[in-house]
Amino acid sequence: MECLEHYRKIIELLMQEFADDGSDESVETQLICDRDSDHYQVVSLGWHGQKRFYSVLLHLDIKDGKIWIQRNQTDRLVAQELVQLGVAREDIVLGLQPELARSDTNYSVA
Repeated sequence: MECLEHYRKIIELLMQEFADDGSDESVETQLICDRDSDHYQVVSLGWHGQKRFYSVLLHLDIKDGKIWIQRNQTDRLVAQELVQLGVAREDIVLGLQPELARSDTNYSVA
């Protein structure tokens, strides 16, 4: 339980830093944290003229004590940043990669 709470705090810190980094004032960036189900997202939304946009920029989950990177539409190396913040490589799953390709990374397969 202590590790789970530690990982939640790391994810929230990382994602809040990213959400605060929004440089375009016409775009709203939201941080969504569901601690009960351990789903965390940074979304971008707004209008470009008459066209609405909504995009999930970053999506992380905690499943079975591991942090799953489900989506990363940023230029940041989220897995490396998690390691730098104290998450063990074996507790990071690149969920955005097919399962067969995960064995070629330095992170957990699942």
